[in-house]
Amino acid sequence: MRVALIAVAIAAGSFVGPALTWSLDESPAREGEWGFRPAEGSVSDVNPPSFCWRPEKDVVAWELECTPESGGPSAAYRAAAVEFNVHCPDRTLPAGKYTWRYRGVDKQGQQSDWSRDRAFSIAEDAVAMPLPARDELLARIPRSHPRLFIRPEDLPRLRELARGELKDQYAQLTARCEQLLRKPPPTDEPPKYPEGTERLSEAWREIWWGNRTYTIAALDGAATLAFTHQLGGKQEYGQLAKRILLDCARWDPKGATGYRYNDEAGMPYAYHFSRTYSFVHDLLAPDERQACRDVMRVRGEEMYRHLCPRHLWYPYASHSNRAWHFLGEVGIAFLGEIDGADDWVWFAMNVFRNVYPVWSDDDGGWHEGSSYWSSYLSRFTWWADVMRAAMGIDAYHKPFFSRAGFYPMYLMPPGKVGGGFGDLTARRRASDNVPLVSVLAAQAGNPYWQWYVEQMGGPRETAGYVGFVRGMLPRVEPKAPDDLPASHLFRGTGQAYLNTTLKDAAEGVQVVFKSSPFGTQSHGYEANNSFLLWAYGQRLLIRSGYRDIYGSDHHRNWMWSTRSVNNITVAGQGQGRRTAAARGAVTAFATTPEIDLVIGEAGEAYVGEKTAANPDGKPLERFTRAIVFVKPDLVIVFDRLIAREPARFEYWLHAINEMQVDGQHDILVRAGDVRCQIDFLAPGGLTFAQTDQYDPNPRPRITLREWHLTATTPRDARAMQFVTLLRPHRAGHEPPREAALEQVAGGYVLHAGVSDGQVLALLPLDEKAELSADGLATVGKIAVRRRLPNGAVAELLEPVHQ
Repeated sequence: MRVALIAVAIAAGSFVGPALTWSLDESPAREGEWGFRPAEGSVSDVNPPSFCWRPEKDVVAWELECTPESGGPSAAYRAAAVEFNVHCPDRTLPAGKYTWRYRGVDKQGQQSDWSRDRAFSIAEDAVAMPLPARDELLARIPRSHPRLFIRPEDLPRLRELARGELKDQYAQLTARCEQLLRKPPPTDEPPKYPEGTERLSEAWREIWWGNRTYTIAALDGAATLAFTHQLGGKQEYGQLAKRILLDCARWDPKGATGYRYNDEAGMPYAYHFSRTYSFVHDLLAPDERQACRDVMRVRGEEMYRHLCPRHLWYPYASHSNRAWHFLGEVGIAFLGEIDGADDWVWFAMNVFRNVYPVWSDDDGGWHEGSSYWSSYLSRFTWWADVMRAAMGIDAYHKPFFSRAGFYPMYLMPPGKVGGGFGDLTARRRASDNVPLVSVLAAQAGNPYWQWYVEQMGGPRETAGYVGFVRGMLPRVEPKAPDDLPASHLFRGTGQAYLNTTLKDAAEGVQVVFKSSPFGTQSHGYEANNSFLLWAYGQRLLIRSGYRDIYGSDHHRNWMWSTRSVNNITVAGQGQGRRTAAARGAVTAFATTPEIDLVIGEAGEAYVGEKTAANPDGKPLERFTRAIVFVKPDLVIVFDRLIAREPARFEYWLHAINEMQVDGQHDILVRAGDVRCQIDFLAPGGLTFAQTDQYDPNPRPRITLREWHLTATTPRDARAMQFVTLLRPHRAGHEPPREAALEQVAGGYVLHAGVSDGQVLALLPLDEKAELSADGLATVGKIAVRRRLPNGAVAELLEPVHQ
């Protein structure tokens, strides 16, 4: 049962109610929790901000107060009878400094103590994005159909476009409908898993994914037929859509395509069914409409109970981050026709406004990687279209969407193969980003993103009825990124992309680095302080493995492990697997046209055996990795590790082809016509092992083999430093290889040649170490000087602040 939301501006403290009888749980957010927002001392770039606090099971309603630092009590914002543990006001607030607090009301009407005050600010240039009150929001949705993507009043204009400006797109729709008439998709209910089927087995996988594709073929076909019928297409289109819809309505809602039984089939069933129902509504008899409502009541309620209210505080379940807006579509389609559909819509809007996106902050990165970025944001754009049509809410006003297109542009310059860290990215191409970036560029009006897609053939229209509704995307004038830095840190996801150029991957060198506050959770499971090296069209140092199926033995025990990436293990121990607790942090970042620097800390991410001497099982006190990129042909990797107990350290590198090892100062990586020379300057006495076998190997149907090199330190030690030089180059264009590393009190002094000059780097061991050489000096910070052939000098000093 919903609780009405009342939000009014009244004098703070004027509410009189039952005596305060209990205290709130204000413990800090733990692993997997969204956390208190606005956070203490934060600045909101959205006005009003989203408020979020820890839920409590006995609370049936909440009260919120937000008080400005100046302006008097009449300027306070107050919300009473708040249903969820999140809230977005329905009006903007004046920019400035505020404090906020909340309290709960239990079933007996007793109030808790007020929470402590939390201070925050609203930026002067914050984007105005209030969330209309529940009743107002729901009243915006049409009471007649269609309601998804289009409104009834849109039909005359769309029919005119089908005969004119969008004639070609309409012809594509009708061609697809004619194919469906000739060969309708099967609509028999798909099978459940036979008794005894082992989860994640090949037999399980065939049914799990097969039922998804089967469901989409039937109901996406029906939605296409129904939509095209609305545009004035043949009557047969609508009748076939109706027949498919009603056939699928007979499937057991908790059977093979049930949301909890198989969400990969249940989710597309929910939104494709709802779209078809709304598009074909005028052809359905009352009893047929009721049959559709009956099945979607069960399916929608199952989704709602799974997601609400849990997702508002525990939002990091990957699949739930698309399920919530699919539920929103169901709610809109059946609003006023299924009891509770209004709750589904209101919940989805609260997720959107208060708890989205979860895998990034406003800077536009994406923790789960470029493949999941594309998959999930592409689906989200459907919800953006639905919200705009049904409720007049523009999703693209969120600050995240003003930066989201920079993520693929920096990670995958035009022509690049390899999508960085994250599941299913190894063979991803930059051109795969074009469909989504086409939409983002048009919606944001961003000229750089428009330039990006035009380097790979130009904007790509969305297929099907969604593409028709979007029509012709607005034309954006492209602008080359000549005035942008070539390298960028996405701080919210702890990933830095160090590039020589953004224009053409075939002409560039790139280092990708990760040390993430998200840890190793979900599909962004690679260990922190890992790096990748890519040069001149080739993957040189890679993340290894092949996902045969999510959660398989190989996926879980190789790809989720620190051994699978370019990283370091301690006595065989690595970082926590697939957990938010294994956090890293980028502690410094600087970029210039000549030199880039990124530093990450990941010591706390490691887990090991608990012993009497080490009761928490943390093998490391410190793992600080610094990467200095002297563009384009020298990468300095400087690692500082301190173990809790003496141990040997294993340094892992991975490549597509077998590496040639002629001692620790002469290791060669080859990929196509590109090479990388590797020199382990320190420590001495490393021993090497190399194999093309994974541990464990993927399933037999996966024949991929990559090469894994392990360099092991010669003896146990508590403190260890590695100084490693990587020299990427084209075959036949080997850069100078001279290098001299001197260990001095407090650190190292490195002299190294590059193709166009000399490099001096001061590498301190700790924050108090004083180093100097040849007129360059530093205290506790990495310092780099590069002398160019013309005598000019470029210098870079590790930033004092993050």
